[in-house]
Amino acid sequence: MLTSVRLRLLMMALLPLILLMPLLLLLGLSRWTSDYDELLISKVESDLKIAEQYLAQIMTATGSDLAGIAGAAGFADALARDQSERQDYLNQRRDEHGFDFLYFLPEEALESGPKWPVVAAAMTGQSATAIDIFSPQDLETVAESLKDTARIPLVATEAAVPTDRTAEDRGMVVHSASPVSLSGKTGVVVGGILLNRNLQFIDTINSLVYLNAVTGGERQGTATLFLEDVRISTNVRLFEDVRALGTRVSAEVREAVLGQGETWLNRAFVVNDWYVSGYLPIRDSFENNVGMLYVGFLEAPFSATKRAAILWMLTAFVLVLLISTPVFLWLAKGIFSPLEAMSKTMKRVERGDLSARNGDLGAKGEIGQVAAHLDSLLEQVQDRDQELRGWADQLNFRVDKRTKELSDANQKLEAATQQLVMAEKLASIGEITAGVAHEINNPVAVIQGNVDVMRESLGAASKDVEIEFNLIDRQIARISAIVGKLLQFARPADYSDTTSSVVLQTVLDDCLVLVDHVLSEKKITIIKVYSETATVRIDPGELQQVIVNLVMNAAQAMGDEGTLTLTLATAERDAQVGSSLSVTDTGPGIDPEKLANVFDPFFTTKQAEGTGLGLSISQTIIRRAGGLITAQNQPKGGARFEIWLPAATSISHAAQ
Repeated sequence: MLTSVRLRLLMMALLPLILLMPLLLLLGLSRWTSDYDELLISKVESDLKIAEQYLAQIMTATGSDLAGIAGAAGFADALARDQSERQDYLNQRRDEHGFDFLYFLPEEALESGPKWPVVAAAMTGQSATAIDIFSPQDLETVAESLKDTARIPLVATEAAVPTDRTAEDRGMVVHSASPVSLSGKTGVVVGGILLNRNLQFIDTINSLVYLNAVTGGERQGTATLFLEDVRISTNVRLFEDVRALGTRVSAEVREAVLGQGETWLNRAFVVNDWYVSGYLPIRDSFENNVGMLYVGFLEAPFSATKRAAILWMLTAFVLVLLISTPVFLWLAKGIFSPLEAMSKTMKRVERGDLSARNGDLGAKGEIGQVAAHLDSLLEQVQDRDQELRGWADQLNFRVDKRTKELSDANQKLEAATQQLVMAEKLASIGEITAGVAHEINNPVAVIQGNVDVMRESLGAASKDVEIEFNLIDRQIARISAIVGKLLQFARPADYSDTTSSVVLQTVLDDCLVLVDHVLSEKKITIIKVYSETATVRIDPGELQQVIVNLVMNAAQAMGDEGTLTLTLATAERDAQVGSSLSVTDTGPGIDPEKLANVFDPFFTTKQAEGTGLGLSISQTIIRRAGGLITAQNQPKGGARFEIWLPAATSISHAAQ
């Protein structure tokens, strides 16, 4: 216990220092390195924007210079001269403005349609400037020397997309066109600047981006212009004095920038080292990704600085830990000793020595107060122990008394339980009685309907209503049969089987007569689909009970109107010939979640209207005859109940 107290106090003293502080340091370093990396990415993003703005400025200046040439008075004079003098004038302006090519296309030369969108725009009267990729033939057409200038041998580059090409002979051109309408001549003046090997262009970008850069020295940045993935102008070095022209970008960067048109802001392997890099996709006048503009700076110096900072912080933490641990232990010792003494006192009390006390421990402050308070509490505990012993005998007496009371209450509970069981049995009898009443309702309704017909027919001779009287007699007999069948359903072993051969159509037609007044009042149309069926062995009264139940259920489901389809057909089940009767309605159908329970006893969807015994009794009757009754929903709405019974005799021909 003493060691446990010391250990716990040591953990309390040192845990924040040796566990929480490293965790906080780790979280801090993680956040710091993340912010540091984001700062580098933010810097390269800013550098890339400067480079992008310079490229846009070059394109704007090119368009402005060309528009100035197209509208100059000198050009108007040149247009009035022959073609040679006109080209001499354009060559002078080309050299003066730094173009690599400059020429005039008269309107008649454009009749076949322009190849370049910038020329097409100029034909409509709008000056246009864009980046375009010229094939070797295009370069040779505008200026013979540009073809050789643009050609750059490819250099095998690590991590680049494999290629069979040995040189990049296309040219990336700042392509500009401006409309001309001077001296009665109309057309387009076209000029451009070749960016392949244009080192002045890329060095200017590098100077603008990294002028007076805080990185300086080895950390000086780099800039590159790519035609697709080939460096056509760069200040990245293969060796000390050799620029990395013809080297290619990595496959990962190519896919992101050229393939997906995204701006890359991340670390990337550039020629022979890792750089914090920014790549911007360049689109031509056809809106295709044809190149990239890159700026970046070496990652290594920044990584070294970051490692040095992390190492310094870890070293400082270790030094603080080494200095502060002894101090914490010395301070903790002033707590260990008094607590260990109090722990020994509590051990004696646990062994039954209620007279044990701490005494004067020499501790100051709160710990001394705790020791004195503990002694006071032990005094009270000793006094209370004597009082508790006096109460023990009284408590035992009261426990015995309560135990007897609980025993009596348990006997009363058992009696109440027996009464509940009897109540449940009575409730079950009530449900069965309600089921009997439910089954009696259908024939009583038929009797009532025929009584109404009889009353309406009293004006005629009694002979005219002889059928109705006979019907009444039959239904009264059916009431008795139903009650008997319900008892038979409950105790089938007490009754003998009295089946006979039955023609389904005859029983079905009799049932329709019984429920005709219900169907006609609700405007329910009956469709009969009868075909040849075999006779079946079943008690006619039981079958009539099942059919009436299904028809009445269908009528209630359809409400005020609908269509009731009755189908008789020969059907086979398990290689046994039999007869099938289906009852189909156009009502809402049966809830799919309840479809599997429709034949369960006491299950009903007509709350407060039925007992849920009709379909259960029907299923028992059909199964007793060796048949099967099923229920399913129709695809277009409504429910379909089908009765199948095995054949008893040869197939009889039903009247259609």
